[in-house]
Amino acid sequence: MIHAQTLTKRFGSRTAVDGIDFTVRPGQVTGLLGPNGAGKSSTMRMIVGLDRPTRGEVKVNGRAYREHRAPLREVGVLLDAKAAHPGRTARKHLLALAATHGIEAARVREVIELAGLESAADRRAGSFSLGMGQRLGIAAALLGDPATVILDEPVNGLDPEGVLWVRTLLRTLAAEGRTVLLSSHLMSEMAQTADHLIVLGRGRVLADAPLRDLIDGATASAVRVRTPQLSRLASAITGHGITVTTLDDGAALVMGMSPEHIGNAAAAAGVPLYEVAAVAGSLEDAYMSITADEAEYRSLTTTAHKERS
Repeated sequence: MIHAQTLTKRFGSRTAVDGIDFTVRPGQVTGLLGPNGAGKSSTMRMIVGLDRPTRGEVKVNGRAYREHRAPLREVGVLLDAKAAHPGRTARKHLLALAATHGIEAARVREVIELAGLESAADRRAGSFSLGMGQRLGIAAALLGDPATVILDEPVNGLDPEGVLWVRTLLRTLAAEGRTVLLSSHLMSEMAQTADHLIVLGRGRVLADAPLRDLIDGATASAVRVRTPQLSRLASAITGHGITVTTLDDGAALVMGMSPEHIGNAAAAAGVPLYEVAAVAGSLEDAYMSITADEAEYRSLTTTAHKERS
């Protein structure tokens, strides 16, 4: 378990993390989301003792990271895929880590196989692609068979097989009762992997909820309908808070009314329906809604495009 209380980090006059509280529980994958500059990296660095909090504290399994006698056996961490010495082979890098924590060489062989690095184990880490570096970093994180695993952008550079491997691995670790904290900018991957989400913005917690609750709470329900008599259907379902938007493909999106009520209203008005389907909000939609006013850096591409058109 990871537990933070009033966790704060300032760099001079800039506040990177602003008095946040959160708990990452075992038995589930917790995703850490937020725009660039939201405080994700600073938070993860404080969890593993690389940055000292300005105020507050964060504990892993009941202790500050620095208080664990064998941290690699408690917390497995991947924050930088290029952290391995470029002149060392993957095998020697893992053996060196194992030696500092009293871990047997047999475990090194196990994590090399687990990460799919058998054919590259005796190549220098400096020659690795980003994806191979990610595999080596994950192997190092799992070396001590830790109860807590923290991975920052673990699927960067991985091919589809590697992405699926990471997703399955994280789900398996959580199912074993471990604490898993995952940071990623890939909404589609987070939606398939995480059970719970913590969203940061400008150093503050914007949301802390189960994945489905977060999506449902931040997105509006909608129903996609298709009918040859859209104007009659719109008249039949007119009411407070109900909107009908025509889509490019000829269908319409109805907000504020359930599929059942739309079907009943259409039947009463004699309007044929070719399609009625609830449209669930996506994690990307929810994320954009929650962080709409919290991004420190925002692209002007859309504005520039509008000005030219």
